[in-house]
Parts: sequence; structure tokens; C-alpha cells
Amino acid sequence: MQRRTFNRGILGAAVAMTTGVQGTAWAQAWPAKPIKWILSQPPGSGPDILARFVADHLSRRLGQAIVVDNRPGGQNVIGAQAAMRSPADGYTFYYATTAAMVTNVFTFKALPYDPEKDFAPVRLVGRSPFVIAAGPAFAGNTLADAIAQAKANPDKLAMATEGPKTFSGMLADSFAAMSNIRFTHVPYNKAPDAIQDLIGGRVNFICLPEAALLSYVRAGQIKALAVSSAQRTANMPTVPTLAETFAGFEYTGWNGLFAPAGTPAAILDHLNRELEAVLKQPEVAQRLLGLGSIPEVKMSVAEFDAFMRAERSRWAGIVKAIGIKPE
Repeated sequence: MQRRTFNRGILGAAVAMTTGVQGTAWAQAWPAKPIKWILSQPPGSGPDILARFVADHLSRRLGQAIVVDNRPGGQNVIGAQAAMRSPADGYTFYYATTAAMVTNVFTFKALPYDPEKDFAPVRLVGRSPFVIAAGPAFAGNTLADAIAQAKANPDKLAMATEGPKTFSGMLADSFAAMSNIRFTHVPYNKAPDAIQDLIGGRVNFICLPEAALLSYVRAGQIKALAVSSAQRTANMPTVPTLAETFAGFEYTGWNGLFAPAGTPAAILDHLNRELEAVLKQPEVAQRLLGLGSIPEVKMSVAEFDAFMRAERSRWAGIVKAIGIKPE
């Protein structure tokens, strides 16, 4: 019995060693053909612009084309399902946002994919802060002024968002809950329409990604009151964070790369390292910042996996606090 146990141990070690060697060899040979990145957003959207820019620089390092395949619709479900059902061979990946991989879990009663079980994390690419801003007619200049005005006029002030169960809508509700204020949600399908209504005075406040509002803030057409990131951003260094009013608060969207579950770990590690090299390039980092995305210049596959677990836990708390019910 001892001999059989010993032999099984040797055999197991040999199999593990062989598998490791094969995985390494596979990663060294990869990529041998073009790679596809599936997106849940349409061409020309913020995530699409970011993905294409990063993919272009990455393809130069890998020596293979990266084809961006847009699959919009269904609140990310169409794209996520297409990526989930793709072969786990290292040639199809999912360039995803927070909504697709975290918040959909809490807003859908029955989500037809499991972000945790159906995908393997590769790397966080960048974080996208949101901004709470006021229109030009707003008499104040600070977040405290906005809170005071809202408390004096409960339910009478309007906040433009992308909808109550979207990222911007949940941030707006979190802000209201922390401030003990009430406002009216005005959902918009298109950010430019919401911004024009803010400028025109048809809504009082707005909550959207920094990238969508930056040019209007710089032109003095709207007043930025607070950013949602933990620290002030490079694009709006004079605008306070929400954390400066509500200690410890951080609320940022992000975009990252995932693979279908079962993709060889050696390929995930290889791609993670190549992405890190791209994101460390000064011209890439500068361009991402200009697009409203703070590049994540150091994060291993294991660290991204831990980040995802923490995000799911954190969002469970946010959703509970603002009373979001899945539909």
C-alpha cells in the first residue's frame, strides 16, 4: 500500500509538471493568430474608444491584430453571453465594465451568465470617476451649497442620470442617502441630451462620468461640485472628492479584460504582463487620462481576482443601502 501511494504521488507530480510545461509552451507560442475582444457597448461609446486605443497598442507588442467585436444591447447581457460561449483558447476575451461584471448581479432577478463562474479575470485597465455637477443657474459653488438647497426644497430639484439602476443613478441615490436629501430622478438615454437640459435649466444637477462632462466644465458651462474617486483627479484637480465630505466614500466605474472560464492560466498571465507594459507607456497613460480613465499600471491576475471579490462585496452593501430591487 505504501508503494502504491508512493507511485501515485510520483505520477501526480509528473502530470502536474507536464501540464505546467505544456501551459508554458502554449503561452510562448501564443498568439499565433488574431485575437478578438467582445464589447457590450456600441462603436463610438466611451468603453469602445478606450478598448480600441488599448488594443491597438497591445497588438503591436503581440504581433497580432486585435479585432474589437461590438455586441451592444440587453444591458450588457448580449455581449457577455457571446464572450461566455466563446472557446477558452486564448483568442477571445471580454472587455467589460463594472455594470456587466458586478452591478448586473444585483439589478437582474435572473442573469443569464455568472460573472464569477463563467469568466476568468485578466487585468483591470482603468478606473472612471463620476462627477456631480450643477447648471449655470445654480447660485452656489460647492457640494455643501447643493445639499443645503436640496434640503430646503425636498423632491423639487431634478437630478439627471442614466436611470435609477444604472451606475450614475445608483451614485446619485447613494449621495442622496448620505446627505439625507431627496430629489427627482430624470433618466436619460443619451448623455448629451442630459447635459443640454442641465445647461438650459430644465434639470438642476447631473451625475455622469467625468469623461462626459469634462469639456463642459472646462468651458465654464456647468459647475463641477464633486468627483467620486478616492483622490482628486488629474483632469479636475480643484474639484473636491465626495470622500472629503463623506469620509471613506469611493465610487468609480472601471473597465477590464476577462477571458472565458477555462482559458489557460499561462495565457492570462502572459496577457496581463503585456497589458501592464502598454499601460505604463507615458503616451498611453496620458491618452487614457484624457478620455476620463485612470490607468491601472500595476495589477497581477491574482490581484485582479481579489479586486473583483472585493467589488462584489462592496456593491452588495451599496445596493442594500439604497434599496435597489432586482427586476
